[in-house]
Amino acid sequence: MTTQAHPSARPLRKDAARNRELLIAAARELFARRGLEVSLEDIAQHAGLGVGTAYRHFASRNEIASALLVQTLDAMIASAEQALTVEDPWQALIGFFEAAIEVQVGDRGLREVFLGVQDTGQIEYVHDRMTVIVTELVRRAQRAGVLRKDAATTDIGVIITMMSAVTEITGDFAPDTWRRYLALCLEGLKPGAAKLPLPGLTEKQFRDAIDHHKKALRPAPASTRSTRRSAAAGRRPPAS
Repeated sequence: MTTQAHPSARPLRKDAARNRELLIAAARELFARRGLEVSLEDIAQHAGLGVGTAYRHFASRNEIASALLVQTLDAMIASAEQALTVEDPWQALIGFFEAAIEVQVGDRGLREVFLGVQDTGQIEYVHDRMTVIVTELVRRAQRAGVLRKDAATTDIGVIITMMSAVTEITGDFAPDTWRRYLALCLEGLKPGAAKLPLPGLTEKQFRDAIDHHKKALRPAPASTRSTRRSAAAGRRPPAS
């Protein structure tokens, strides 16, 4: 994939355009392999370019990460929209699950976004676009009698989040493990399965839970960590 230049931007010289593409390719590879913790300096080194060249194209690591993630997430949304064109509602739902999970298996950076480990500001964008599509997939399947009536739209998001955790844990050793657990979850979504002990989350509850999870995982500011260390030091017994 390549990024599209802004229509009003001055066209890049050939060498500059080549350097930009090298940086994008390097970032895509590093984010997928190591996650979003990599720095712009890491990306420049992997691309075989100087740090100054990287900063002439991107102000920060987050800028290039956001650009790449929007591309990936747009592709995911396109796959979800494609699922709506599948005639069989149950197969449409399965296809949506598989497309949403498969893209995460080899992309650690994307898994970190879905699990809330890293926040690039894109997850709300995904939720807003996906909610409409998933709601229609659920309603179609329920009208066809292939999905239990008490299934909630948010159940789909929770199951995908669960599969994200499975791929994060097992991806390097048994990358297809998620398929076993997705199959178990799908059995529970069929009509006639055991009665559920609780209702599904509301959309607000689901988003609030994701937001709380992200905040809990987000590293504390340096000043806060320093204060905590000082407080801990004050509680230590005096040296004998």
